[in-house]
Amino acid sequence: LRTGVTCVYAFGFALMTPQLFINYKMKSVAHLPLRVMLYRSINTFIDDLFAFIIRMPIMHRISCFRDDLVFVIYMYQRWIYPVDSNRPSEGGGRAPDDAAPAKARTA
Repeated sequence: LRTGVTCVYAFGFALMTPQLFINYKMKSVAHLPLRVMLYRSINTFIDDLFAFIIRMPIMHRISCFRDDLVFVIYMYQRWIYPVDSNRPSEGGGRAPDDAAPAKARTA
């Protein structure tokens, strides 16, 4: 059982790191919307709160603080890399502002 739990924690960490690599390679955080960042920050805060309040195994506490490490790196990347506004939104958000006047002229 302990080996299975350790594997789950390790794969959870492995699933969080691809976004860090994408941000690093593209030198941009355009594909990490503010809404997703807000969700991750709330999730990280709640995990930390419960890790301090509730008695739980040490491995689970370590996994909560591992999420904090990844979140701090996300925040650092958000601070250091610019948001490329010329890139179309991968999340299906609205188009850039310069596309709206062109649409109005054709109508």
